[in-house]
Amino acid sequence: MQPDNLKTEFFGIGIQNGKTPENLGVLWRTAQNLGASFIFTIGNRYASQACDTKNSVKSIPYFHYENFDDFYKHLPKGARIVGVEITDESESLQDFCHPRRCVYLLGAEDHGLTKIAIRKSHFLVKFPSIQSLNVAVAGSIVLYDRSRSKPRV
Repeated sequence: MQPDNLKTEFFGIGIQNGKTPENLGVLWRTAQNLGASFIFTIGNRYASQACDTKNSVKSIPYFHYENFDDFYKHLPKGARIVGVEITDESESLQDFCHPRRCVYLLGAEDHGLTKIAIRKSHFLVKFPSIQSLNVAVAGSIVLYDRSRSKPRV
């Protein structure tokens, strides 16, 4: 039996090569509100944003990784990468069972995730949309879906 103070579930969310810093502030605020354990960036660094009115970066752990290899090397033990990307292999978010321990990875709106990030993701998810969405909106949808009472794997 595990001690009560050990978390059996955790999740983080971050953006690879984010295009606009405003998206970070919105996503961080949503992440904090929906219970993320940590937030991160790969490539472009976080800058303080007026849209992060809760100053989430000071409220939950924030990590920065220089590149995908750096991120992958520091992936929390037991965590699965859930890439949010429209590919033929991506599973529909509405049918997806979120892992108990995972890291949600989003790419910039104009380029998406890198090929290595797609290849190294344990899961890929997508949701119906006519065009690609703003990264903060896409991340918020994924986090909301996680917050629903769905089975975990």
